[in-house]
Amino acid sequence: MKKTQHAADQPGDENTVSERLDAALDRRGFTTRPLRVRAAVAVVAVTAVVAGAGVFLADNLTNAFGPDSVCDGTVSADLLNDVLGPGKVSDQAFGDGHLRSGSAFCMAKVSSGVFGNERSVTVELRKNSDLSVVANDSEARLFAASANGGASGAAFDHRAWALLPEACGSGQRVTVRADRGERPGAEKLAALAASTADRIASQQGCGTSPTPAPHQLSDAGKDRDLDRSTVCGLPGLTMPTTPGGPAFRETVTTATDPLWACLIHSDANPRSSITFTVGTEPRLLAATTPKDEPGIGRARWVKPDEMTTTCQGRPTYFRMEVNGFRDLVPDSDSAWKQFLTAGAKAIGCEPIL
Repeated sequence: MKKTQHAADQPGDENTVSERLDAALDRRGFTTRPLRVRAAVAVVAVTAVVAGAGVFLADNLTNAFGPDSVCDGTVSADLLNDVLGPGKVSDQAFGDGHLRSGSAFCMAKVSSGVFGNERSVTVELRKNSDLSVVANDSEARLFAASANGGASGAAFDHRAWALLPEACGSGQRVTVRADRGERPGAEKLAALAASTADRIASQQGCGTSPTPAPHQLSDAGKDRDLDRSTVCGLPGLTMPTTPGGPAFRETVTTATDPLWACLIHSDANPRSSITFTVGTEPRLLAATTPKDEPGIGRARWVKPDEMTTTCQGRPTYFRMEVNGFRDLVPDSDSAWKQFLTAGAKAIGCEPIL
């Protein structure tokens, strides 16, 4: 059956649209040309307001008109939005403004809405020469270079760090810390730290190819009662009983690359602690010349609480720091020998003693 066309849609009726518009304006009282001109102006004005509102919202609720990167080109705006949520991206630099120099830091910001609703992370390039800076990272989720395309570092819900590529030398790491109590999550912060490390490496002229975002992170470190017969889960590392003393806990990383860390602590004395740390990734610390004095086995002193040796031909660092709880470590020399022996086995190192 042939479909019947509406009279108003008959082909050849060229004036249909204008006639219908005239009729609509007549019904609303726009019967003269001046009135109809005013109506047209009003329509254009409303359209402009709507378009302007769209631009305003896009500019205040997204980064549609914002920069692709901030902090001297080292922080990706897309990754920053992924970490802190949608909004307009900006920054505030401190020091000389160049993160690659190692003498500056930058606050990368995201704001949304007319009242700001600002969130931020603080980004910095740090140069480290000893394990004290990571000794308290026993709760970290670690990502190893061997499993993450070269990316290496550690992450928490509120902060992360990633090492610069090997060609940039050792001891350089990017730190990212969420401000104002934000907890974006370990995976997102690890990705931002690794990306920023890549960008800084490129600016330093030592970046070769982009490192993929870390995708394989270890579980967070485990907190448990201190086992004095197998301290920190290391067979052979022991501590004496202390009758009448406080209850102790130990927090231990669940992986050993780029580091292994254990923190012994007690709620009865939160300012005291004992830490055992092993740095297994050569990039972790700047090369240090051992002291010209007797060591322990193959290990040599580099600082009062730290020793260096090689494991499978790679520089490896051991650190034991006792801040209180001296009754748990009555003999430092004996504790060091136990730690070097047990720690070496845990990371697959040939015997040190």
